[in-house]
Amino acid sequence: MTEVDITQWNISPAAAELHADALVWDNTVPWSGFGRPDLKRNALSHHIASGVDFVSVTVATDGQTVEETITTIAQERRYFLSQPQTFRLCEGVADILTAKAQGLLGVNFNFQGTNAFKRDVSLVELYYQLGVRHALLAYNQKNHVGDGCHERSDGGLSRFGVALIAEMNRVGMLVDCSHTGYKTSMDAFACSTSPVIFSHANAAGVWQHERNIKDDQIDSCAATGGVIGVNGIGVFLGANAASTGLLLDHIDYIAQRVGAAHVGIGLDWVYDMESLMVLVKQMAETYPDGAYNREIQVAQPEQLPQLTEGLLKRGYSEADVRGILGMNWLRVAREVWK
Repeated sequence: MTEVDITQWNISPAAAELHADALVWDNTVPWSGFGRPDLKRNALSHHIASGVDFVSVTVATDGQTVEETITTIAQERRYFLSQPQTFRLCEGVADILTAKAQGLLGVNFNFQGTNAFKRDVSLVELYYQLGVRHALLAYNQKNHVGDGCHERSDGGLSRFGVALIAEMNRVGMLVDCSHTGYKTSMDAFACSTSPVIFSHANAAGVWQHERNIKDDQIDSCAATGGVIGVNGIGVFLGANAASTGLLLDHIDYIAQRVGAAHVGIGLDWVYDMESLMVLVKQMAETYPDGAYNREIQVAQPEQLPQLTEGLLKRGYSEADVRGILGMNWLRVAREVWK
């Protein structure tokens, strides 16, 4: 169990009390196969110190093979299970609530892409049993499922994609449309029988970028019962700034359009900025229109207590604040996970 000093948050006592009591859930933390090991070891301490109770960490992208993915999951399971005084590896909602009650950081896994499924839907249940609770459909580029948001085409969901979503629905793995092309995402909303999420995406109505989502994507996601996790990457928030105010602007936009019950947090915070810049340089070459040719600013976990105070100052009710901080994700998990 880790004691958190809430006086270090530099917010009002009322906001600090609410933030400490609320379930705070960050649905996207880039994790495996990325960054310096020494930085990674201490990375989640930033979340713990900021009052976060649960994180979903990425264990595969579209660049990993099945063998690499299985090996990574085995290593990460061993890592988190070896530190029961700090982490609780969560299989279901009850585990998350237990972690919160015990002062532990709850953890499970996600995929940023679907290439780890190869073209075999039977792998969905295996990965689910190993702790993967959501997978985004396509990471920026075309894959077997559909198109990414930076792809030249916008061909929509493939037949394999339809079959994969049906299996994800059956097993209880959340369908995630972050990084996914417009038509592919709209097809996913239409064919999924369970709520669909954007684990980390911002509103194009606030800032135009190919990674941000249009109003009808927001509407359609909410219509499934899904949640949109606001993302902390500066070029997606606006003009490469990563202020708490901009996070609040994107939350406001989505909440005013479809209701606060459909907004969450997916910071996409990167613990190793040097490694991020290597990736960003590659992205700038691959996607020249993506504004990646710069030193990217990223919102920090330490801004989350400020976010709570900012939501209160903007007139959100305590219930809505608790929903945005984590209870909206918990609701979707209750509906979908099995």
